[in-house]
Amino acid sequence: MPSSGLKKKPQQILNFIVSFGDERRYPPTVRDIQQACNISSTSVVNYNLNVLEREGYIRRDKEVSRGIEVLGSTANSNGQPCIPVLGYIAAGEPIPVPDADSYEPMDYIEVSDTFLKQIREQLYALRVKGLSMIDALVDDGDIVVIQPLDNVRDGDMIVAWLQSEQEVTLKRFYKEGDLIRLQPANATMGPIYVDAENLAIQGKVVAVLRGGM
Repeated sequence: MPSSGLKKKPQQILNFIVSFGDERRYPPTVRDIQQACNISSTSVVNYNLNVLEREGYIRRDKEVSRGIEVLGSTANSNGQPCIPVLGYIAAGEPIPVPDADSYEPMDYIEVSDTFLKQIREQLYALRVKGLSMIDALVDDGDIVVIQPLDNVRDGDMIVAWLQSEQEVTLKRFYKEGDLIRLQPANATMGPIYVDAENLAIQGKVVAVLRGGM
């Protein structure tokens, strides 16, 4: 997975981390990297991991032996960074939450290294169904890129999970006392009001790709 701007050694290490994770479903240790990449010492591995972290390719928990996370998901056969499209999101009436045990992506979308470095978080994407966010330039069939978090501000476009109803929807978030207003961006549609304790925020929209392009 060639990545613009990286020198040979950190690129080799990044390639190994990705291939190791794809095969084993967990990240390698520093010693795994040292042995696989024929590196003289663990300190040299750590130096290059610091480069990758500084450049936004990985995130590390140095207190954990396998605490390496590749940011931005994966890459295609040409080395272009990709984000997984995990399912659909309703821009209209809420739709049932997808099967929580089903994590197999339905597709992948290509993004730039620069975009991933700016966000510096693990991202996923959802394809939009409906027109409730059309005035925010989110059309039916578009893809929204989501940054997973639960701390959002008024006006953020979020993935809202209504826990009691087991439904999910794409709306703008506004806190109003003990209630949350989930506001569509469509003049023909009214807001949805929910108890704050009934709402789980699955993330906020950080990019919109027109028509899935």
